[in-house]
Amino acid sequence: MIFGAHMPTRGGVPNALREGRRIGCAVVQLFSKNNLQWTGQPYSGEVIAEFGQERTAGAFAAVFAHTGYLINLGAPGGPNRQKSIDSLIHELQLAESLELPFIVLHPGSHLGKGETRGLRAIVEGLDEVIAATSLSKVRIALENTAGQGSSLGGELAHLTELFNRVKNPERLGLCFDTAHFFEAGRPIHTPEGWDQIMNETDRTIGLKNVLAFHLNDSKTPFGSRVDRHAGIGEGHLGMEAFRHMVNDPRFEHVPGCLETPKSADLHEDVENMARLRSLLQA
Repeated sequence: MIFGAHMPTRGGVPNALREGRRIGCAVVQLFSKNNLQWTGQPYSGEVIAEFGQERTAGAFAAVFAHTGYLINLGAPGGPNRQKSIDSLIHELQLAESLELPFIVLHPGSHLGKGETRGLRAIVEGLDEVIAATSLSKVRIALENTAGQGSSLGGELAHLTELFNRVKNPERLGLCFDTAHFFEAGRPIHTPEGWDQIMNETDRTIGLKNVLAFHLNDSKTPFGSRVDRHAGIGEGHLGMEAFRHMVNDPRFEHVPGCLETPKSADLHEDVENMARLRSLLQA
């Protein structure tokens, strides 16, 4: 895998790349706007140009975005559902202007209406968003979840159903979160458990659709269904669990992005990337 981290955008999106380059990231994930707001402002030509310059200077292997946390395509009909659809369309437009290849999206929550209705709502929402951005090349990478509460995506079957039912699945991809797998009860901390879920993915969706990994340890125990990230080797997954993950030859050129706790100077990201690199086999 190729390592990097989610970078802060204080002062503008070009700063995420500037900070990523400063701490040695080969991969950068960022929020394209305030992650707790429905929409933001389109970028000026100057910001887009500066972003391109920083990307060239950093020679990053991959740069992509994570959508805001308010979006919930699984919600029943109402104002917030329409806001979610409009917000995702807006984020795809922002990503297009920055020439990002994909954005990561949590599939959504059914909010007590049940998995069947929730998955149907997500399919309908994705179809509407993709139709509204039909000329865009930006893909939507669906992220597996810890299965907490009414969230969907904790089971690979949920993601498979979305791929199978969406009208244009070529606009979709996957972003797999290691902590979420573990918290949802998938034993990826063993080589056998890791191979099982990856082989299952290959049979149902295709490993070619795995666009990125979130490399996170878990603060909560196996099968907890509680989403809490920890630094690499500082949680219940443990350092050794990441060895077979980062050395899987099927993902040699796939981005592996940290979303682990950090302070303002980002020294934790530097340490966590060093730990991951120490596991790589020659």
